[in-house]
Amino acid sequence: MSQFNIAVVVGSLRQDSFNRKMAGAIAKLAPAHFSFTQVEIGDLPLYNQDHDGAPSEQVKRLKSQIAGAQGLLFVTPEYNRSIPGVLKNAIDHASRPYGQSVWAGKPAGVLGVSVGAAGTALAQQHLRNILGYLDVPTLGQPEAFIQAKEGLFDEAGNIGPASLAFLQGWMTLYVGWVEKHAVPA
Repeated sequence: MSQFNIAVVVGSLRQDSFNRKMAGAIAKLAPAHFSFTQVEIGDLPLYNQDHDGAPSEQVKRLKSQIAGAQGLLFVTPEYNRSIPGVLKNAIDHASRPYGQSVWAGKPAGVLGVSVGAAGTALAQQHLRNILGYLDVPTLGQPEAFIQAKEGLFDEAGNIGPASLAFLQGWMTLYVGWVEKHAVPA
């Protein structure tokens, strides 16, 4: 059975963010032939096209991690009805220079957690628009607009019982999506 390395891009820099917790917890629901690695995006310089020819070490690291992955998992909060700037900055860095995007063809899943009842619906829609342009085949259903409320996580940081069946089902479909669309390493 093939191994699948998934690059996880968390759109929050906060150490104890709900989205960072979700990224760790949902990875535990995947089968053993899937491994998940959160990529660092908080240390990237602001994207500047003038630097395309001589990217920083942080940008080289990001692009290498994305290029080496067989799939992507985006877990993002919603800031002002869209994706956080830090996430857009990382997407821009790894898609440039034009024609040298490392995102293209990588199957992806999109999740997000928010305290609001609508979860991260608008951020996810904006992200899906960007990923569509970048030729990233993205799992469409089920959508996962997750509200951070009591019981989402248990004391150990795992998915709590009230959300476990839904998120296990999401993970099962995501695994199938990656297995169907991933380019062998």
